[in-house]
Amino acid sequence: MSEANSTPVFVSNDGGRKAAGYKGKAGDCVCRAIAIAAQLPYQQVYDRLAEGNATQRRSRRTGKKRHRSARNGIMTKRKWFKDYMLELGFVWTPTMQIGSGCQVHLKADELPSGRLVCNVSKHCVAVINGVLNDTHDCSRKGKRCVYGYWTMPD
Repeated sequence: MSEANSTPVFVSNDGGRKAAGYKGKAGDCVCRAIAIAAQLPYQQVYDRLAEGNATQRRSRRTGKKRHRSARNGIMTKRKWFKDYMLELGFVWTPTMQIGSGCQVHLKADELPSGRLVCNVSKHCVAVINGVLNDTHDCSRKGKRCVYGYWTMPD
């Protein structure tokens, strides 16, 4: 494989976070990725994710406090999150099973075209027709494994 195919094209995109009045850094990659891929206002996505975070059932991982925020991460395996993605029209495609090893990497020639929200280790990123849209290049030079992705059908 040529070196040109190993590093994906990257575009710096905050998904409308700054325009919505937010400052500084945050762990809001899920919100940014959805806003970019679904072409929705950042604040609209943020409010819905914050509501889901605040109303989700408590567990050992979430702690006892209810956080009405999407700033510090979203548990993407929760039912409410999956229901929200389906409501937006996204379709889930898993790319990795237990014991299968990495089959799909974060690069254009291994992902379908279209508007995607890719789940990678501890991060979500929007990929539009093979171009990464995020606040930083998270591809690890095309070697980052994709666990699955949400596709926005045409």
